[in-house]
Amino acid sequence: MAENTYNKVVNFINKHHMIESGELVAVGVSGGADSVCLLHLLWRMSKEMPFKLLAVHVDHSVREDSAQDAAYVEQLCSELDIPFYLQKVDMNGYAKERGLSAEEAGRQLRYTAYNEALSKYRQKEEICKIAVAHNANDRAETMLFHIFRGSGLKGFSSIRPVRGEVIRPVLCLEREEIEQYLAEQRLQYCHDSTNEEDEYTRNKIRHHILPYAEQEICRGAVTHMGELADILTETEDYLEKQTQEIYGRCVKEIYFGETLSDENITGGRIRRIYIQCGRLSEEAPAMYKRVLLACMERLTPHRKDITGQHIADLVKLMMSSGSKELSLPYGIRAYKEYEQLILCHGTDAEEFRDVGKEGMDKSYKIEPPTEISVPHEGEFAFTVLDNNTVFCEKQQNIPENRYTKWFDYDKITTSLVLRTRKQGDYLTIDEALHTKSVKQYMIDEKIPKTRRNNIHILADGAHILWIPGYRISERYKVDESTKRILQVQLRGGYYGGTN
Repeated sequence: MAENTYNKVVNFINKHHMIESGELVAVGVSGGADSVCLLHLLWRMSKEMPFKLLAVHVDHSVREDSAQDAAYVEQLCSELDIPFYLQKVDMNGYAKERGLSAEEAGRQLRYTAYNEALSKYRQKEEICKIAVAHNANDRAETMLFHIFRGSGLKGFSSIRPVRGEVIRPVLCLEREEIEQYLAEQRLQYCHDSTNEEDEYTRNKIRHHILPYAEQEICRGAVTHMGELADILTETEDYLEKQTQEIYGRCVKEIYFGETLSDENITGGRIRRIYIQCGRLSEEAPAMYKRVLLACMERLTPHRKDITGQHIADLVKLMMSSGSKELSLPYGIRAYKEYEQLILCHGTDAEEFRDVGKEGMDKSYKIEPPTEISVPHEGEFAFTVLDNNTVFCEKQQNIPENRYTKWFDYDKITTSLVLRTRKQGDYLTIDEALHTKSVKQYMIDEKIPKTRRNNIHILADGAHILWIPGYRISERYKVDESTKRILQVQLRGGYYGGTN
């Protein structure tokens, strides 16, 4: 039986490419049955395939006899000639300080200890893995736990055999197989009294629900749940790939130091996320919900506080009309501006609303040739040209460029000013010289409300020559009678481009 168990684990490790020759594997060893079995199996395997082992024991300082567990693991490692690393922590104090459950605090502290134990090896550029002793019963218990909590597909997939550098070699074994292996190998192990208590939710599932399912509902329930977890993992991996493809089409991340006009994302800390609502809403509900969840995950330190209701609220906001807002976990704010859904942290949301306010009351008198730098808007360059062969005689042959515009300089009747909008500002919108207020134009063009008062526009009194990024006034267009041309270029900033 022991040989069958060993071969089963070796095949499972090879199937999932958990360990390669020459790697260093840090094994989390509590001293309990699962971890002792894991350590012994990997020790045997290391004799056949050369890789190094390091045992890591974390004393959580919860039980009075915890030092005995550490002593036993150290003795076992000495017998097997495996390096031993001990880390003592205050799990309850850590949990209280950070508002965590004892279970979550213990998990974080253990992985911190694993990484500390491996730090000096990583500095030498050794390839390291972390082996933990989750078994098939743990996987089934975790699946039930997530089902009861109303988790999504990722939660139903339960514990994965491999997650990054974390491997779970005995995930293929049921607890009964582990105990039988230890008995045949005459290996002792420690008994953690807290595992017998029903204080923790997982223990209730372990002691009452799963045994009842095995005995009264279906023999082999743990095995069947493991098979289902494998199917769901494959499904989740496929859907995640599709999610990332849709994310790339419908979402733009803005990092600190970047603007919407930047084409190349350099990485770093995400400042805001822009979602194209119309494009995303064309996808199936299952997919656009996954994309919205992915957006939340990009801005949050943990996923556990993001519920289905939060995603439902985001969907409702995405499908709504007009401009609306929503508060989400971790201080995230979501707000809808026409066809864009914007996610950012609350402090950045206020800063974004205030972009340009330091220059809102500042007007820039323009006397070409000159260059003006407007905070957040970009660099404006003003040049006067003679109307020669630069342009054809016919007006319609003037080049089209969103960020470079040309005007009849002699049609300007007052001082040329670059400023934010004022009441009474208007544009000439057609050849018949009909006008429209700038306010109404911005509404019609769906310029975000948070941006309207911050855009610096080019004005001749109340008559607006140009709203950067949008249109120019018909009144100032170049025609065959134009003698001098005012060229205006805008580079960089929120609306700026590269010419």
